[in-house]
Amino acid sequence: MQFEVDGHPVYAHTGGKDFDPTGDVVVLIHGAAMSHLAWSLQTRYLAHHGLSVLSLDLPGCGKSGGDLPESIPDAAEWLVRVLDTLGITRPSLVGHSMGALIALQVAGTHPDRVNRLVLMGVGYPMAVNDAFLDAADKDLPLAIGLMNDWAHGRRAHIGGFQVPGLWMIGADTRVVQQAAPGVMHRHLSICNAYDGGEAAAAAVTCPTHLILGANDNMTPAKVGLKLARLVKGAEATVIPECGHMMMTEQATAVMQALKPALGI
Repeated sequence: MQFEVDGHPVYAHTGGKDFDPTGDVVVLIHGAAMSHLAWSLQTRYLAHHGLSVLSLDLPGCGKSGGDLPESIPDAAEWLVRVLDTLGITRPSLVGHSMGALIALQVAGTHPDRVNRLVLMGVGYPMAVNDAFLDAADKDLPLAIGLMNDWAHGRRAHIGGFQVPGLWMIGADTRVVQQAAPGVMHRHLSICNAYDGGEAAAAAVTCPTHLILGANDNMTPAKVGLKLARLVKGAEATVIPECGHMMMTEQATAVMQALKPALGI
């Protein structure tokens, strides 16, 4: 599905179903240097189980055009303009990593626009290692290597992908490799600089669920649980033997947590 926001093309995968903005809408928001492909195992399932799914490519990512966001609040306001453009009133927002910060910011600054909130692989503050930032700034292959090394838990490094015949780390590496120069550094930088998490969390009014990986080296579960305590009534699920890339590492467990969080 393609449409325009701010005069630029935006792409969203709808899971093989026609998108209905008046239905029970869920918006999936990917993390740094990723695209809608990060949600490949979730998009189709949700679309075929009663939801209208919008798995977005953020500006300058995947098949979407436009300038890279200057900050998490900038990306959040772009997302609100996406909702306005498509006539979506109160969707559920599901964000992973950077996408979770964007979803949190929308829910905190526009609480009347969000039905349910799911934050995955998230922590606040979302500090980024200086060496990682430097490698990304120079567009070094090391940056992709560091991301995929740290993003996958120990179990994922030796196999165990729930889709037979596919290479988990290789697939996620290929998605990041498709990002244009400068995308990873910008995304990591705005995560590192985001300072509005406490205020946004305190202002959230919708049902909120955090899904965290017990072996997440990028956003440790203990940091995610600290964030959960800032959101009134928030619940949290910690998935055992799971790193940061939970959508591929533990797809079944993620779906088991997502279904009640989204009311399906």
